[in-house]
Amino acid sequence: MRLVQVMVPAGKREAVLSALDEEGIDYVLSEETSGRDYTAVVSFPLPTAAVEPVLETLREAGIERDAYTVVLDAETVVSKRFERLQERYEDDEDSENRIAREELEARAVEMAPEWTPFLAMTTISAVVATAGLLLDSPAVVVGSMVIAPLIGPAMATSVGTVVDDDELFRRGVRLQLVGGLLAVVSAALFAAVLRYTNAVPYNVEEVFAIGEIRERLAPDVLQLPIALGAGVAGALSISSGVSSALVGVMIAAALVPPTAVVGIGIAWGEPIAVSGAAMLVVVNFVSINFAALGVLWYRGYRPESLFRFDGARTRTVKRFAVLGAVILLSTTVLVGVTVATYQSSQFESTVQTEAGDLVGPEQTVVDVEVTYGSFPFRQPTAVTVTVAHPLGSDPEPLAGPLAARLSDHTGAPLGLGPKSQVEVTVRHVPRETARTAGGTDLPSANGTTSTAPA
Repeated sequence: MRLVQVMVPAGKREAVLSALDEEGIDYVLSEETSGRDYTAVVSFPLPTAAVEPVLETLREAGIERDAYTVVLDAETVVSKRFERLQERYEDDEDSENRIAREELEARAVEMAPEWTPFLAMTTISAVVATAGLLLDSPAVVVGSMVIAPLIGPAMATSVGTVVDDDELFRRGVRLQLVGGLLAVVSAALFAAVLRYTNAVPYNVEEVFAIGEIRERLAPDVLQLPIALGAGVAGALSISSGVSSALVGVMIAAALVPPTAVVGIGIAWGEPIAVSGAAMLVVVNFVSINFAALGVLWYRGYRPESLFRFDGARTRTVKRFAVLGAVILLSTTVLVGVTVATYQSSQFESTVQTEAGDLVGPEQTVVDVEVTYGSFPFRQPTAVTVTVAHPLGSDPEPLAGPLAARLSDHTGAPLGLGPKSQVEVTVRHVPRETARTAGGTDLPSANGTTSTAPA
């Protein structure tokens, strides 16, 4: 429910009041004594869905578009006429459960924060996300999403497009670009401090082995519906007038952790290794804007002036097409990564099977580790197999035979590229020192190791 207050211009009082009476709206008329070109202020309650059509009716009756107009939330309205009005708009199939265009613009402007708090909160969010990733703590990573002010810029960009507000559109784009770059730089600087002060004494392999980081290094096609869903939810929340706080967390979940992973990769001197996370950031930004723009246009938001409608539609279609083309290209890569990931898991199963066929009856394959090349099409570069043998026995070297068996399985994913040179290492450890794949260490100080290229 809304309470609307409108200034009535001189000579338009009768027309305005007649329009309200025809709509069956209760109103209160107050005399305006400031001496300007207005004679009264009329206040009236409306269902949320009725605000935009009623304001259009009043403008046809003589209310100027730039006249003083206030739309407030109303907690309770006790009125038989209001109840009938509410029922009418609920039963009207053409009436959507959305706020008025004026309210939408006001909310978008309010959600696009000022630069100082935006930059500060973005920096804090990136730093907290970096700490959570390095700690492998999902709780801390979620905390970084809660404070990230990223929903406002995305919604401002989309709202500015559909209502033909160039200033709002440019502000949203600037906030998104600066926010994304600032998050990466903040994460990189913070991670560099942790690395070079030895607060986090990990090498590159250990950092990229952290679960929270590893899962964002090679994004798959399932990431796309997450970002699109975040954009749709954001547009629905802002256009329905409901709280966007939880939706903001969802949008931040698609953006903050990947940007922190990019910063970590830069700090550890491996920017190519985190190219997958960088692509995930771009895909998520584009998908959120694409989905939000489509939802707002579908819900009927247009410029208030009919003369600006064609221009706004043209710009919306162009921006929608550009964003869609980027998503289509990105989806092609993500599908390839998904297939490559599946083939990687198949290769690991092959290593496990072939190693199991080679070991003796008293030996056991307890761990298989495969090292891959960088994003996007991961190709195996090294295989390490740990085999447990009875204490006091002398196991035979298995690296050469295993490498020969794996030589037919080392082609590039999707057939793109030649076979890679894979280094196969077999570690033999006494049974009493061996751990399973879920253990913390597989000591080999008392065992033997053999290596061969596949």
